[in-house]
Amino acid sequence: MRLHARRRGAHQAVAGAVAVALLAAGCSGGSGDGGGGNGSSAAADTLVAYTGQAGDYQHNFNPYSPSVIEGTGSIFEPLFYYNQVRDQDPVPRLGTDYAWNDEGTELTVTVREDAQWTDGEPFTAHDVAFTLDLLLDNPALNSTGYEGRTEVLDDTRLVVRFDEPSFMEGPQILGRIWILPEHIWKDIDDPATDVVDEPVGTGPYQLTDFKPQAFVLSANPTYWDGEPELKNIRYVALAGNQSGADALGAGTIDWQTGPVPDIHNVEKNYPGYRGIIVPLNQMALFTCAEADLGCEGPQTDPAVRKAIYYAMDRTQLNSLAFEDTASEISPGFALPERDGEVISSRLEDRLAPMEPHPEHAAELLEDAGWSKGGDGIYARDGERLALTVKVVSGWTDYITAVNTMGQQLKGAGIELTAQQVSWNEWADARGQGQFELLIDALHQGPAPDPFYLYSYFFASENTAPVGEAANPNFSRFSDDTVDAALHTLKQISPEDTGARQEQYDIIQAGIEEAMPYIPIMTGGTTSQFNAEKFTGWPTEDDLYAFPAVWGRPDSSQIFMNLKPAGE
Repeated sequence: MRLHARRRGAHQAVAGAVAVALLAAGCSGGSGDGGGGNGSSAAADTLVAYTGQAGDYQHNFNPYSPSVIEGTGSIFEPLFYYNQVRDQDPVPRLGTDYAWNDEGTELTVTVREDAQWTDGEPFTAHDVAFTLDLLLDNPALNSTGYEGRTEVLDDTRLVVRFDEPSFMEGPQILGRIWILPEHIWKDIDDPATDVVDEPVGTGPYQLTDFKPQAFVLSANPTYWDGEPELKNIRYVALAGNQSGADALGAGTIDWQTGPVPDIHNVEKNYPGYRGIIVPLNQMALFTCAEADLGCEGPQTDPAVRKAIYYAMDRTQLNSLAFEDTASEISPGFALPERDGEVISSRLEDRLAPMEPHPEHAAELLEDAGWSKGGDGIYARDGERLALTVKVVSGWTDYITAVNTMGQQLKGAGIELTAQQVSWNEWADARGQGQFELLIDALHQGPAPDPFYLYSYFFASENTAPVGEAANPNFSRFSDDTVDAALHTLKQISPEDTGARQEQYDIIQAGIEEAMPYIPIMTGGTTSQFNAEKFTGWPTEDDLYAFPAVWGRPDSSQIFMNLKPAGE
């Protein structure tokens, strides 16, 4: 396959009130009223973004860290941008062209001649080879499972070679590897843990100010595609979803991805703003599943995990927690709309039941040796079936979901309790395996193909024992049969749909049987943005990028397309 470069287009109530007041005072960035009566109080060329960060930011711009706060796409670029929600040709970033050999064992990449690092040093193919070699030498960074060997042909061309056909590695290498400056990173002692507090990238933006409650990315004046018309992005930390909704109502933020009351009427309730809902990421209860890797608790029993799955009332959850923005989910984690043709016929449930099946949940538990105690909660060998779910304080939709599940599961003899923690504590626990359950979503890969989600969250190579950082197989799931199917799938040409389906069947059946991530629903990613202040936002008719402010590198693709209104 070949691709030639093209230019981008022009394109809590009291706490919440206090947070909005602080935000209004802290978002000065210049003069101006924000482009309209309901525009943000920041300057007309400054976009105020809220990602859902509850609590202070930790200074970490390492693009390969599981707790990075920003920079993937905006500071550190991929070679190409792949749209997760539309099957489109990838958009050139640092790369301009690529081609596979017929066997799928050699990937030749051409990179642009006109890019430079923000410290003035030239970007070359040597930086790409260095980045790939760094991943190979540091497994903690290598979340895509890269196994190639690089050869630099000249400053603009390199070849990546594999020992076996590796067609599926293309979008990973081209769209999910963040290219690093060799002249800086070669001197970093531990690239997996360094927080990179002064990031140097090739991207459209660079870090210009950092404080725990807000940081600023400003347009890169030497960007290869020209300085972006959106000059500043100020990321703010608030107290959670309620604070985000309050800030939106006050007009002090320009883009957030999260729930607001009456989500289907954003334009009426927030004049000047528009909303968009895109089903993509799959919400789940993450379980620390593998006892052999140090996980402890009732959730290490697959029967418990499946009993929770069957005891959920998803219709009620959608109504009470998600304002009916969520949609059905497959227990094999292929997206019902996008990937409907590859959902396996071997699954017990093609789609997770929307209504609860408490009798089946009870049968699963009792067959596994659990007995209901006098308090109505199951127990086995003196251990009550009582579980704690870690959830980020301020994430009101997820908190409501967990509390609702707690009531639902109590009737099925399972005790479920929400534990609200800071984002930093939640992220650390997720990475280290210090949890029984936590609520999160499985994200998609660089291209619209479920292979990538499977390779991220279910491959043994992406996990680690409890106490060590796993990224992103946080559940500690490990299955030789699934690993073998992933390995085979990686080698099959995307055109050979029959051979690919055989491996999808194996993977999905293994996932459903073990259920290390308990499916909730496919989340309707809800964003609200200031259409009065900026033009160029994605629409349902033109979803040129996944419209989530926390989506990376998607948000950078959107920032490059935005223009202050009137320009």
